[in-house]
Amino acid sequence: MNIRKGNSEDMQAVLELILELAIFEKEPDAVIVTVDDLIRDGFGSNPLFGVFVAENDANKIVGMAIYHYKYSTWKGKSIHLEDLIVTEKFRGEGVGKKLLLKMVELARDEKVKRLEWNVLDWNTPAIDFYIESGAEILKEWQLVRLDENRIANFAEKK
Repeated sequence: MNIRKGNSEDMQAVLELILELAIFEKEPDAVIVTVDDLIRDGFGSNPLFGVFVAENDANKIVGMAIYHYKYSTWKGKSIHLEDLIVTEKFRGEGVGKKLLLKMVELARDEKVKRLEWNVLDWNTPAIDFYIESGAEILKEWQLVRLDENRIANFAEKK
């Protein structure tokens, strides 16, 4: 298994993993991002995300970790792990652990104060994996979101 920095040519495989995750998370129609979006947003003059990919011995991408930087007003520079995805056939073979280790190495090398991500409360295999890896699950924090429609509604009410 080879873990490497992803490139624009990998974005079709990355999108396929994103779609697989959406199906697993019971949101198969929620993904609207395209390969072109991923290439533009991840590899332009001001990339909005980074990505590591896991390749099997046949050079097929079987997993990925997509992340972006953020800033904590209390701690400073942080990394948000947006998604860590391993295709179903390769789960349980250590691919996720290798991807998470790559993220930890990046966090250490970048001297960030936090590496954070979200996990669905019903995804017990992922929760168990993260706890076994030494992560802390913060139960008191709630995710707050304004989606595209709510942004428009809020802006109209000003």
